[in-house]
This record gives sequence, structure tokens and C-alpha cells, in this order.
Amino acid sequence: MFIERDSHRMRRFLLSGGFFIILLLLIKFNSSVVTMMDAVLQSLFTSQRLEGAGWFHALMTLLSFLASPKMDLLWVFIIAVVLWLKHFQIPALWAIGTILGGDVLGEIAKHIVKRARPAQHLAADDGYSFPSGHTLGIFLVAAIILLIVLPLIQRRSIRTICQILIVFVIFFLAISRVYLYAHWPFDTISAMLLAYAWLQVAEWLYVAWAPRLQRVPFLSSSYI
Repeated sequence: MFIERDSHRMRRFLLSGGFFIILLLLIKFNSSVVTMMDAVLQSLFTSQRLEGAGWFHALMTLLSFLASPKMDLLWVFIIAVVLWLKHFQIPALWAIGTILGGDVLGEIAKHIVKRARPAQHLAADDGYSFPSGHTLGIFLVAAIILLIVLPLIQRRSIRTICQILIVFVIFFLAISRVYLYAHWPFDTISAMLLAYAWLQVAEWLYVAWAPRLQRVPFLSSSYI
């Protein structure tokens, strides 16, 4: 199977989920320490804005667009279609369920905390700030690629290059959301923690249910 049993999965879930809940509570109740750290960290990324440089600002804007929640759904849908056509129907369904489940959890967290975005945010970035939907979504898209797509590539060198590129995309996407005043730094950190915690649950569900789904007639020919 693409995803195997892992005795450390529960530990990773508890750690990432626990840190996420701690941050959620601190931000929900307006912790002065978190607010101060957010302001300091944001100033590091925005005090020397590079609109004049052109390419950097364009890159940040492009990354932010390509990793928007709607685009994340599109990327996963494309991945799922390709997987389905290659007789990986169960992994395809898992990929769609993983991104949708993450989006739902992110929206629930947003409406629990109801954190306002930075004052300078663009009009297009409406809604609540915590956690970052862009960061959460691209983290899960990256995880789906790492777990389901890259193992299908035969050449190890290509897999390694893709892995490095994926890490850079996540890193710069998180920076872009702060740079564009769309989120506070801890919004992006919390999004990655939530995505990682949900990923542990999604992986556990895959291990538990993928073999059972092979008994369903129209999924019986699917590789897992």
C-alpha cells in the first residue's frame, strides 16, 4: 500500500494537534505574548517590501493565487482524475477526501476563533484570518503528492528534486501570505499544524479502509 501502518502516527497526531489547540486558545483569548510575537514576525517580512523589485512581489502574488483554496481543490481533482484513470481509484478518493476534510476543519477553526486579518490586507482576502486556508490547503496538496504521486515515479533523482521543490513551495507560500498582509505569521504556522494533525487521521483511515474498499465491486480493480 502507499500508506503503511505506523506506530508513531498517534504520537505525531497528539503533538501537532496539541500545539494547534494551544495556539487556537491563545489567539482566541487574545494572548498578549502571541500578539506581540505576531507583530514582530510580520514586521520582519513586511518592513522592506519589494514591490519595486517587481519579480519578488509578482512571485509572492502568483504563489498566493496558485495556492488559493479553490486552486488547491482543482489540483487535487486533477490528481484524482489521473489516478482514477491509472486504476488507483481508492487513492484518488482518499486524495479528495483528505483535501475536503482539511478545508472543513479549517473553516470550523476560523469560525471558532474569528480572528481579524491584518489591517493592510487586500480586499480580495476576506473572511477570518486564523488559520490560513492557503497554507493548510497547499500543505495537504503537497502531502498527497508526496504520498501518492511521487512513489509512482521510477527515477529516484526526480523524486528527490520534486520533494525539495515541494518543501520550498510550502515555505514561500507561507511567507507570501504574511508578506501580502493576508495573515499573521501564527496563522500560517497553525495551519501547518492542523494540516499535519489531520493528515495523520487521513493516513490512519486509509490504512484501515483501503483494503475493505477493494471489496466494493467498482473498486475491486483499484491498486492501493
